[in-house]
Amino acid sequence: MRNPLADKIVEIKPSGIRKFFDIASEMKDAISLGVGEPDFDTPWHIRDEGIYSLEKGRTHYTSNAGLNELRVEICRYLERKQGIRYEDPLKEVLVTVGGSEAIDIGFRAMVNPGDEVLIPQPSFVSYEPCAVMAGAKPVIISLKAENEFRLTARELEEAITEKTKLLVLPFPNNPTGAIMERKDLEEIAEVILKHDIYVMSDEIYAELTYNGKHVSIAQLPGMKERTILINGFSKAFAMTGWRLGYACGPAAIIEQMVKIHQFAIMCAPTTSQYAAIEALKNSDEDVAEMCTAYNQRRRFLLHAFREMGLECFEPYGAFYMFPCIKEFGMTSEEFAMRFLKEEKVAVVPGTAFGDCGEGYLRISYASSLENLRESMVRLSRFIGRLREGR
Repeated sequence: MRNPLADKIVEIKPSGIRKFFDIASEMKDAISLGVGEPDFDTPWHIRDEGIYSLEKGRTHYTSNAGLNELRVEICRYLERKQGIRYEDPLKEVLVTVGGSEAIDIGFRAMVNPGDEVLIPQPSFVSYEPCAVMAGAKPVIISLKAENEFRLTARELEEAITEKTKLLVLPFPNNPTGAIMERKDLEEIAEVILKHDIYVMSDEIYAELTYNGKHVSIAQLPGMKERTILINGFSKAFAMTGWRLGYACGPAAIIEQMVKIHQFAIMCAPTTSQYAAIEALKNSDEDVAEMCTAYNQRRRFLLHAFREMGLECFEPYGAFYMFPCIKEFGMTSEEFAMRFLKEEKVAVVPGTAFGDCGEGYLRISYASSLENLRESMVRLSRFIGRLREGR
């Protein structure tokens, strides 16, 4: 029989995140610190609005780009939170099935075969395969621990060629927790403007920033016109299962993204869209409470790592730590597998987020303090044995 499969899809590796979670889910008394999902339930008033929308029979398609009211509220939210003003919500905003769909169709709308997409790594697992599926050539920029895993203007400049079309800017970062401050972004913006390239700014963790307010590159002069800003409701509002995200950007780009969304998806879930309106309007206190809890856990893990002598830079965003395990002479995969089998704690090897993640682990603190305390007891015991050569 003729091979029914597309070569470029077969060549894409499956996500390295789920492997350890799946093993842990079958293991008694295992603790999973591997999946990037809030352990909080969606706040009740948001759930209640979703339920109310069903009771009122709001079960039909919305417009392809999303409810007008939701797109208007997204613009109000971005202006209120970040000072970014989109003049026409109906042409500059698209509601998607999670931020992940926005990433996928953003690539497909913007790149031609052979265009180069710059992807700083370690970073979210979807960027590279989505770029490949869109026909682009991913060009990896390896971020460095000595720079706190921030992208520098020099690294960007060195990666740009005449074929460069788009830069992915994944901050606050998954898996490192790194952030970009205004001065970092200003230097990056100079390079972008100089070379006339575009930006896909994934800001899904924007609300989870612990040393001040998040800064978007779209806030800077001349950058909103060349930035696709991607965000969503999964992380800040604990709405992962509602599958809702959005993209904001120049009308000409959003128009083409809507076209792809129209044929592939039709529209995002109607119930989720009504719930999202409520989330944007009335959830500042809920988000602040969750952010405070994450920050407490972040500081607990930093202290625990220092006590056990495990090297880890201080991250100021998202809900991940990225400790270094190079001293133990094992690959990240080997370390994570032994730790899971011997101590029943699931973490993710840094290599799941790019080859430059070798020697690191992603540990999610989107878990209870009780689980984190017990996990650190087990981790301390495990690395104690390794240091003794056992």
